[in-house]
Amino acid sequence: MKAFLKLIRWPNLLIIILTMILMRYAVIEPVLSKISVTLYGIAGTTSKMTLQLPFYDFLFLVLATVLIAAGGYVINDYFDIKTDLINRGKVIVGTKIPRRQAMMWHNIFNMVGVAAGFYVSWKVGFFWMGVLFLLVSGLLYFYSASYKRQFLIGNIIVAVLTAMVPMLVVIFEVPALYQYYALNAVKTPDLSLILYWIGGFAIFAFLTTLIREIIKDIEDFEGDVAYGRNTIPVVIGILTTKIMTISLMFITLAMLYLVWYFFLNEIITLLYLTVAVAAPLAFTIFQLIISKSRTQLHSASNLMKIVMLTGILYSLVVKIILTYNLY
Repeated sequence: MKAFLKLIRWPNLLIIILTMILMRYAVIEPVLSKISVTLYGIAGTTSKMTLQLPFYDFLFLVLATVLIAAGGYVINDYFDIKTDLINRGKVIVGTKIPRRQAMMWHNIFNMVGVAAGFYVSWKVGFFWMGVLFLLVSGLLYFYSASYKRQFLIGNIIVAVLTAMVPMLVVIFEVPALYQYYALNAVKTPDLSLILYWIGGFAIFAFLTTLIREIIKDIEDFEGDVAYGRNTIPVVIGILTTKIMTISLMFITLAMLYLVWYFFLNEIITLLYLTVAVAAPLAFTIFQLIISKSRTQLHSASNLMKIVMLTGILYSLVVKIILTYNLY
């Protein structure tokens, strides 16, 4: 069981679940509560918007996302046995879990995940949206089999898929909102505000994931060279890759403060971003600059995980600010 949980990266799956729950209840719900609508039958009075995707349908959305992600982790280890033996000195697939069994779990996770995705797509009235889960499932397979060995493509794919996690929550909530309020409200409300909020989290997830994936490529340099993978460090060198990664970190920092200055501009967010996000990101930059060993690079990679987590947890700050009108 311990090997199985490690294979599916259970802490990462918990973060996916946490992200989706926080996007729904700490961002979308409080933002909707600030939008007033006039409903038919109560002319002259207004009410606050509320979530319209049923909770059990949201659970199916989370289930679909988590299962497809788990399947992606399994197939990634399946194809990475040789390089992981060089980079980490140990593997799970082929030792603790037979290759055939790993492939079986990959197929089960994807079939159930895609089925759950089609179900929730049908429930929101757009059955064809289930194709998205099918495409992601296939993309994760080809990422592990081929794309991750190619220059930059694999890194971008992982970053895009990570950014999709918060976006899925709003993608499936918006149709339910429009269906209800288009029928029951005097005027269909503008939902662009929740798209902006969730879009901000998605962009942050994209950038931080891209940064971490590149750091991991530097960490795995030896194995990638040995098996002819065209990762960024292999193609342009470790030093240039570090410069590229640090530049992306500075871009992320700059974007955080620009968004704060132009759109938020309140002290609670400034303090949180500085202490919980910018400070560990700055320390990661320092760690990457001085890194000369796999241990130091692994430390930088773990620091990026912390940055990603604190970025997600900013959603709780959003809920507090909106609930208590602190903006």
